[in-house]
Amino acid sequence: MTDTILYSARKIITMNSYAPTATHVAVREGRVLGVGTAESLAGWGAMTPDDRFADKTLMPGFVEGHCHAKEGGMWDYPFVGYLDRRDPDGGHWPGAQSMEAVIDRLGQIERGMEDGKTLFAWGFDPIYFDGARMTLADIDRVSTTRPIVILHSNGHVINVNSAVLSAASITRETNVDGVVKDASGAPTGELAEQAAKYMAYRVTGDPFFKGISQHDLMRFGQACANAGVTTATDLFAVFTDESLAAYSGASRSAGYPVRLLPAMNTLDRPAEEGIALLAEAKRQNNPKLIYRLAKIMTDGSIQGMSARMKWPGYYNGMPNGVWNMAPEQLVSTVQAYHVAGAHLHMHVNGDEASELMIDAIDTALTAHPRRDHRHTLQHCQMADESQFRRMAALGICANLFANHIYYWGDQHRDITMGPDRAARMDACATALRHGVAMAIHSDAPVTPLGPLFTAWCAVNRLTASGEVLGGAERIPVAAALHAITLGAAYTLGMDHLVGSIEPGKWADFAVLDEDPTTVAPQDLKDVPVWGTVTGGAPTPAAGRS
Repeated sequence: MTDTILYSARKIITMNSYAPTATHVAVREGRVLGVGTAESLAGWGAMTPDDRFADKTLMPGFVEGHCHAKEGGMWDYPFVGYLDRRDPDGGHWPGAQSMEAVIDRLGQIERGMEDGKTLFAWGFDPIYFDGARMTLADIDRVSTTRPIVILHSNGHVINVNSAVLSAASITRETNVDGVVKDASGAPTGELAEQAAKYMAYRVTGDPFFKGISQHDLMRFGQACANAGVTTATDLFAVFTDESLAAYSGASRSAGYPVRLLPAMNTLDRPAEEGIALLAEAKRQNNPKLIYRLAKIMTDGSIQGMSARMKWPGYYNGMPNGVWNMAPEQLVSTVQAYHVAGAHLHMHVNGDEASELMIDAIDTALTAHPRRDHRHTLQHCQMADESQFRRMAALGICANLFANHIYYWGDQHRDITMGPDRAARMDACATALRHGVAMAIHSDAPVTPLGPLFTAWCAVNRLTASGEVLGGAERIPVAAALHAITLGAAYTLGMDHLVGSIEPGKWADFAVLDEDPTTVAPQDLKDVPVWGTVTGGAPTPAAGRS
C-alpha cells in the first residue's frame, strides 16, 4: 500500500467554507487524502505521523498569479533599487537612495569588470528622486565606452549610456515611440517599452526577459519557498526551444517546490503562430508545469510614465504613455486567442488600457461566446467603478497590484495621479463589491515576492510614508487571504487543484510560524514563513531547517 503521511499542526486554515480549520492533514500520492483530526482520519488506515509542523500554522500554498520567474536570475546582476531587498538565498542588498548613490555603485562595479563586457543593472527607480530622471550625462560618468544598460524596477523602461546609443544608431533623427528626448531633441538615454528597448537590446542582448534558464528557475523555486508560494506564473514567458527545455527540466527536478504556469508572450510572433506554439507546448504539461496562459501587453508603467491614462492624463502633465501594440492590433490579438480557446491575461496599468481590453473582450464574447473564460486584467490599477461593473457583467477577472500602494502610493498621490485618483488605485473593495473574481500580486521582481506582504497592503493600504491611501478600498484579512489562495487560483483556472486544503487537491501548503488570522492586521506582513510543502514534500525557506 502507498505510504500515507499524517501531518499535524497547531492549526490548519483550509480556506474551505465547509471545514475551515483542522489539526491534521493526510497526504497520499502527493494529494490531500483527508483533513480533520487524527481521530476523524483514522478510517483511512495506517499512516506515518509527521509532527515537524506541530507548533506551526498550515495554509494552502500561496498562489502568485502575477510574477516573473526571472526573479531567480535577476540576482546575477547588480541591484540599484531604492529600497533594501533580499535575494533567494537570503542575502541582503541595500538600497541606493539617491542618484549619486546609484552612479557610485555602478562606478564601483564597472571598475572591477573585464573589458568588453556590458554592465547590466536593475531595480532603478528615479521616481523617488523628486521626479528627476537619469540623463545621458549621469550614466556617462560611469563609462562612455563600456555599454551600460540599467533596467528600471517596473521592467518597462531602461537607461543606456552613449556607447549603447551609438551602437544602436539612436540619434536625434530616430522616430521610434518610447525613445525619450530632451527639449533640444537629443536622446536622453531613456528608452520606454518594447520597440525602443529592443533597439538597445539588439546590440547588447537582453539578460532580463528574453528567455530563461534552468538556473533561473531553480533559484526562483527557492524564492517561492521563502515566501510560502507553491503555484506561480511566469507572466511574460518567451517560448524558445531553450526556455521550454528549461521549464521542463526544472519542473521535473526532484523536489522542485513550485508549480509553474508560464504565460506566453504574444508580442513575439503573429497570432496564428503563437496559438500553434501554445498548443504544442501543452504537450509538455506535467503536475508542476502547466501551459495554458497567453499574455497580452498593452501599455506600460504608471511610475515610468508609460501607462495609458484616460483624460485628464498624468497629474504632473507628462505626455500620455506608450502602447506596446497599436490599439487595433491589440484588439485583433484578443479576438484571435479568444477564438482559439486560450486563457488571456492582459497587462493594463492605466485606465485607458483597461477600457481598451474590456471593449476587446466584449467584442470577442459577442462574436464568439465562451462561458467561464476567466480572461484576467492584470495590474488594473486605475480601473474605476464603471469598469469594474462591466468586468463583472462580462466575467472578466482582476488581479490587482496591491503592493503599489506601499511602494509608490506617495508618488502616485503627489506626481502621477493626484490625490483623488490615487485613492482608488488597486480598488480591491470595489472589485469585491461588484462581484469581480479577484486576486492580488507582487509582480516580482518589480516588488519582492511575498503574498503575506501583498495581503497586508490590501488590508491596510499604507504608503511608505505611513499614510492611509484610499481607506475606503481596504479589505478584511479574510478577503485578502482568499485573494492570495483561492482567488488567485481561480484566475489561473487552477482552483480545482490548488488554493485550498481539501480532499483530492494537491498537497501544497504554506508553513507559517504564526496564525495570520489572529495577528493584528498591521502585523500581517511580519508573519514568518517556515517554507512550503509541495505535493507532500517540505522545502524550508533559506536559513530554515
